[in-house]
Amino acid sequence: MGKKLGLILIAVLLIIPTLPLNANAEQRNFSVSAQAAVLIEQESGRVLYGKNEHTPLRIASITKIMTAILAIESGKMEDVVKVSSRAEGTEGSSIYLRAGEEIKLKDLVYGLMLRSGNDSAVAIAEHVGGSLEGFVYLMNEKAEQLGMENTMFQNPHGLDDHEDHYSSAYDMGVLTRYAMGNELYREISSTKNYRSEGDQIRVWHNKNRLLTELYKYSTGGKTGYTKRAKRTLVSTAEKDDENLIAVTLNAPSDWHDHMNLFNWAFETYHSKVIIEEGIFEDVEDEFYKDHVYAPYSFQYPLSQSEQEALSMEVTLYKPPTEERRDHYIPQQPVGKVELYIANEEIGQVPLLYDPPEIEEKRGFWTRFIDLFSLTIGVRSSD
Repeated sequence: MGKKLGLILIAVLLIIPTLPLNANAEQRNFSVSAQAAVLIEQESGRVLYGKNEHTPLRIASITKIMTAILAIESGKMEDVVKVSSRAEGTEGSSIYLRAGEEIKLKDLVYGLMLRSGNDSAVAIAEHVGGSLEGFVYLMNEKAEQLGMENTMFQNPHGLDDHEDHYSSAYDMGVLTRYAMGNELYREISSTKNYRSEGDQIRVWHNKNRLLTELYKYSTGGKTGYTKRAKRTLVSTAEKDDENLIAVTLNAPSDWHDHMNLFNWAFETYHSKVIIEEGIFEDVEDEFYKDHVYAPYSFQYPLSQSEQEALSMEVTLYKPPTEERRDHYIPQQPVGKVELYIANEEIGQVPLLYDPPEIEEKRGFWTRFIDLFSLTIGVRSSD
């Protein structure tokens, strides 16, 4: 088929009503005390609530989420770290490290996340980054990779020792969503109590009261406070296989902000599989029917009103004429499904074509290469 062969619209399913796609518009019976806040559905990354979510602000100790994930990804968690005098002398919250003491990096990360140890943050940074400054470079490189556009790190702990150490509620939500994809991070973040047995035995109790006493659906997070940043908090929660991330910056009533946001979202939004992986049934064309499939499922959190407003458009290449159909192999993909709430697109899924008789000849690896090429944007030539 070449560039001259146009696309044809095969189907428009449901009627598109004039309903705005605005999660904040869904009814809430509470206010949010935070200067900036965001609520994100973890699987899709959809923002369910936002308040000044892209505004750069001081973030205090939720900085340590980045410190923790870099330590975990370093592959050095079983390393023994020798504590420097610089780490011992770090001000603020502490796990009371002593210069010359030896302790596992893994234990330092637990002390970082559960007790918010600033001394632990410096010890981690020096070991993983080679120096504190080298580690800060890694932090900003990672932030750029993750698309954290309103973020600048100047230290591994969040103390107010630089004017240009900041992030936004949304960026910290992006970071947390990424970190929650790591099994060890999830384990550490959700730990209520931990015992470290190095040169000195230490027992730590998690400072996150949502996790330890206030909210039964809490799965972890990180607290923060400095005089300039005020109270900052990142938390995660799960209920009925729904996973949420909340971030608040400068929030006088952060525990209540998070619980209210979680409860509202759990009540209002439910993840729905809109497109199932496999044969796509909603095609009537004789050539494509029972031969077009979606290579993956599409799942998205929707309120009841949004479910009623959901629509999709299926677009496919014009099928070949009768004379050309024998042994004809279409280029991939042959089309796509676009998904809408009201007039706003929420996602799309490519459609592939693989008739049984051709599939048998081509085999698994050829199909794999086709799908890989689709993923990286390579399309076969005529």
